[in-house]
Amino acid sequence: MASRLLRGIGALATQALRAHGHNGVAAVRLMVSAGGVPTDNEQATGLEREVMMAAKKGLDPYNTLAPKAAAGTKEDPNWRQGCTNKQIAGCICEEDNSAVIWFWLHKGETQRCPNCGTHHKLVPHQLAH
Repeated sequence: MASRLLRGIGALATQALRAHGHNGVAAVRLMVSAGGVPTDNEQATGLEREVMMAAKKGLDPYNTLAPKAAAGTKEDPNWRQGCTNKQIAGCICEEDNSAVIWFWLHKGETQRCPNCGTHHKLVPHQLAH
């Protein structure tokens, strides 16, 4: 009986210490915005938070966004990012085409799609991690 009573008093004391700091002042932490539900910025951690912070700065460290379209001419080729000196690229030459034309891209050179003539260029990409 006495052990139950002491355990109950100990639990109450622990709750009181959590509600009031060691110096007796109420320890209130605002973990969420005024609405009561945390926003994405408040809740994100780790890699998700890193990507969100980079997106605010206009960066895309992990290539999660769609690439920006280019004219596809020799002066303004479509950029393909790669970690090696060569890479296989696929071109869907027309919007309603179901076949993909595959060809090799080599670093530094502008290659032309053998079917439609669109120019592509392989540019080096540094991994973010």
